[in-house]
Amino acid sequence: MNKEFFEALNLLEKERHIPKAYMIEKIEAALATACKRELGTTNITVVIDPEKEDMKVYRKYKIVAEVEDPSTEITKEQIEALEAKQKSLGIKHKVRSRRRTIGSDYEYELHTKEFKRLSAQSAKQVIIQGIREAERSYQVKEYEDKKGEMLSCIVTKVEDSTGNVVVDTGISQAVLLKSEQIPGEVLKVDDRIKVFATQVNTEGKGPLVSLTRIHPSLVKRLFEAEVPEIVDGTITVRAISREAGSRTKISVQSRDPEVDAVGSCIGNRGSRISIVVDELKGEKIDVIPYSDDVCEYVKSALSPATVKSVELLGDRQTRAIVSPDQLSLAIGKMGQNVRLAAKLTGCKIDIKSE
Repeated sequence: MNKEFFEALNLLEKERHIPKAYMIEKIEAALATACKRELGTTNITVVIDPEKEDMKVYRKYKIVAEVEDPSTEITKEQIEALEAKQKSLGIKHKVRSRRRTIGSDYEYELHTKEFKRLSAQSAKQVIIQGIREAERSYQVKEYEDKKGEMLSCIVTKVEDSTGNVVVDTGISQAVLLKSEQIPGEVLKVDDRIKVFATQVNTEGKGPLVSLTRIHPSLVKRLFEAEVPEIVDGTITVRAISREAGSRTKISVQSRDPEVDAVGSCIGNRGSRISIVVDELKGEKIDVIPYSDDVCEYVKSALSPATVKSVELLGDRQTRAIVSPDQLSLAIGKMGQNVRLAAKLTGCKIDIKSE
């Protein structure tokens, strides 16, 4: 049984990426708690030795001249009687300390026959629970390192009733809610998708991680994956406004006058931005050059419309003048274009026909 137990630990470490030492620590504590509860005492120690592939349970007493608490104290005479009894039963009596002086600890190994109320089933449940806790704790730690980052996932299941999908993140199975999927996209089993990790649940219940494909930061992470100049700091992403599944506006700024921020993000013949658009299922993306000049910034943000001029009316309040044939384009369908431009620039934008 010990050999099978350690083989199981090795398999769990390989398949679920949980360090064996971490699991052993948790299982030792869980088994000790179960033994203490079953035996009605607190002086129990569980020792798991992965090198020898062995597991032992010890009970510790304090050697005293006169016993006041039988659950924690023992006399020399009682020790002799205990060892004699085990010898007569053919049980090999193993002790961790051979000192027999008053005040010393006397710790000996408990054997299976001594666990009168600890059934095999309850021991099994303790181990399973210990592994589950160890697995979740390790996964929480892994996800904490991934919080605010993009994850590459494989769809493993699609729930027809809810539209939610189960994905393999490489750390564990997780759920991508229908409400966090790009509107209109249809995901299938074995699809490879990118998601953004927004929150990690450190509590004992509920989903481990919250995933999304509609968060604006997913767009930023996708551009970082395709544009080295963003990663090395030459180009800075200043702001993003997004209506997932429809349109995104992203403003960028170059710290090097020799580097074109917009051109770098689009790539040669659109090679870079096309990869981002494909991942977002055809979502339109406007790459806007950032400017400290509010009027110039607003003018660019209203792309793809051509703006004649922008006037600053007050604190973050602007008026954009466009030709009649550009008015509907500047406003956008149901006001989307001007709404995204306003969110991107942080300005109130009033559009007027020339």
